[in-house]
Amino acid sequence: MIKQSVVRLSGIVVIAALIAGCAGNKPSPSSAQPETRVNAAAAKALTSDVPVLQDRQASKVYTASEGRQLERRNGYRVDHSLRTEGANERIQTLVIHYTAEDDQHSIEALEGNKVGVHYLVTSQPGRYQRQPVVLQMADESKRAWHAGRSSWDGRTGLNDTSIGIEIVNKGFTKTPDGLVFSPFSMSQIALVTALAKDIVTRYGIDPTHVVGHSDIAPGRKLDPGPFFPWQQLAQAGIGAWPEASTVAYYRQRFDARLPTVAQLQRGLASYGYDITVSGDLDQPTRRVLASFQMHFSPTRYDGNYDAETAAILFALVSKYRSPRQAALLLAQH
Repeated sequence: MIKQSVVRLSGIVVIAALIAGCAGNKPSPSSAQPETRVNAAAAKALTSDVPVLQDRQASKVYTASEGRQLERRNGYRVDHSLRTEGANERIQTLVIHYTAEDDQHSIEALEGNKVGVHYLVTSQPGRYQRQPVVLQMADESKRAWHAGRSSWDGRTGLNDTSIGIEIVNKGFTKTPDGLVFSPFSMSQIALVTALAKDIVTRYGIDPTHVVGHSDIAPGRKLDPGPFFPWQQLAQAGIGAWPEASTVAYYRQRFDARLPTVAQLQRGLASYGYDITVSGDLDQPTRRVLASFQMHFSPTRYDGNYDAETAAILFALVSKYRSPRQAALLLAQH
């Protein structure tokens, strides 16, 4: 999200800070490095010729068919026929945002050097040959500044390991009755679905790592808000959603006895949220709960939990971690 302000959400103060660039500090004269004298003999050794061995055997000469499989680069070729197991994708997470601005102001902000994103979905996406067009603001290989202070599933600083999608949307309006959010259009969701499905497929992104800005920065950010159709995306194979039958099972169990706050905190941490297991329904816990509810139970996101909220959480843990993990968490007090 490009900008937000301090708001009050159902009795919970939610701080959504402006994203600002960090300017570097120029060194003061007193901090300048002292002049260094280089030893003449050492300098001569560094610049003198060093021995290079002659090749002892002839190089492999690739056949014409093998050569066609090589990648051509500037002055050399690359053979992709071997692969190491000691590597994984840099991209681990897909983060969804809204801009809280119109098209013009969104583009102006994202073209600057304070905040950035990989993809921008405009309010009315263009089309070419019956396909929607997304604006790519940064190469996927680049680190775009869209997540800010963030944490998910044990990782922090998610700009390093994520791709960000911004959707032009006004966000919320403050009214005497609370916050009123703006819905997304069908064309926007159709484009986000196609784009997100391509990204998660190419990078093998885990369903639990398709998140909103509010999930990775609870209380600080609210986007993409309660009107983003997470369930619809999950049905298209993008992101996580609980099984209705498992929710019903836990709902019946929790109607009889709610899990403790500590059990709930452990469940949220197991799923991916950055939360301290304190045993207290404190303000940080309420912020995380509000973000969780906005994602998975958007009819209520006040930061208080009930049997329904707890049932959805442990149904997610059971599905995406394991039923055993859910049972172990509930066995702890």
